[in-house]
Amino acid sequence: MKEVLSQIKGLAAGDLVMLEWHDASIGKSLSNGVSGIDVPVKSWGVYIGTLGQKRKHIILAQNCFRYSDGLYDIDYTAIPVPWTTSATVIAKAHVAADEAKQLLNSFLVNDKSKGDKPTLGRCLKQQRVRNHD
Repeated sequence: MKEVLSQIKGLAAGDLVMLEWHDASIGKSLSNGVSGIDVPVKSWGVYIGTLGQKRKHIILAQNCFRYSDGLYDIDYTAIPVPWTTSATVIAKAHVAADEAKQLLNSFLVNDKSKGDKPTLGRCLKQQRVRNHD
């Protein structure tokens, strides 16, 4: 686990990475003798940060939708740090640091009812595109 934590600490926002981890599974008593407890997964994406108050998660952006005013909406995967078995950098600074910061800012939403602390959430602003009259 120490080696994995060291790998994660070596990640920088904007790096294109591959994470290997073990997902949770749903077991059935009649599984034909196949153990489904450890389900290995490989996920690729742009590392934008490690977030979480109770349990840290690695956030990988996978699809990024940039609106005209610089606001992003992203498809992401959140992987619990303890479930991670390996973190490999495929390309350092694949996304520029300032753009990675914008991705992270679009991912975080300030909820005034809970104070000024950023909380996880989706973008509050959405725009419609009309392709036809």
